[in-house]
Amino acid sequence: MRLKDKVAVVTGAATGIGQAIAIRFAQEGAAVVVDYIGAPDAPRETEQRIASSGGRAIAIAADVSKPAEVQALIDGAMKAFGRLDIVINNAGIEKKASFVDYSLDEARRILEVNLLGPFIVSQAAAKQMIKQGQGGRIINISSVHEDLPMPLNAPYCMSKGGLRMLMRTVAVELAKDQITVNNIGPGATYTPIDADIQAQPELEKALMSAIPLNRWGKPEEIAALATYLASDEAAYVTGSTFFIDGGMLRQASSS
Repeated sequence: MRLKDKVAVVTGAATGIGQAIAIRFAQEGAAVVVDYIGAPDAPRETEQRIASSGGRAIAIAADVSKPAEVQALIDGAMKAFGRLDIVINNAGIEKKASFVDYSLDEARRILEVNLLGPFIVSQAAAKQMIKQGQGGRIINISSVHEDLPMPLNAPYCMSKGGLRMLMRTVAVELAKDQITVNNIGPGATYTPIDADIQAQPELEKALMSAIPLNRWGKPEEIAALATYLASDEAAYVTGSTFFIDGGMLRQASSS
């Protein structure tokens, strides 16, 4: 198992990509802290799927944009498992609207969760990793839209572009502590939130036409890449974004 005896915190792990990463990490031997917001039963499916495969997990509610809650998340991981090796900054939100009509409050909230959230979580995690003195892994779930414009989604794209430079800067700064920092940039990855697109054949067809592999990505495919970056095999990998998008960026750049 590639993550045996490691401890990982995965933010936004109740559903979608975060859930897939939490489950895969547990299968690879890690003890997992499932961060979530919302109702107390929100992380139940993730916990049950981890338990059914013999894995170890606890769930802790924490809004990544609130420093006190993030510190409680890190403290909870330490209390439950005694150390911290891996952090996955996956929690994120978006809302599509015309740029000229976009609410400042909504834009600010997206930046708080998508950009300041990873800053806050990574800072708290790095302090603990440095104290332990055994290095660590920080992995941000970014997007192709850290590089590819997306009309009607300016705050989201701004947050992901900022996340790229946060990752690059922190990777250089934390290298002396043997803490690697990388981004994963998914393209169109199917989760239940995309059911509305799949229910509209013409809309889904248009999306697939932008993807050379002509299909949705799977959360489990993102989880596989995250597993590699979190493992000892990736000890020399830091400061980069790894796009997993079916070729979407290459097709966009050639058009």
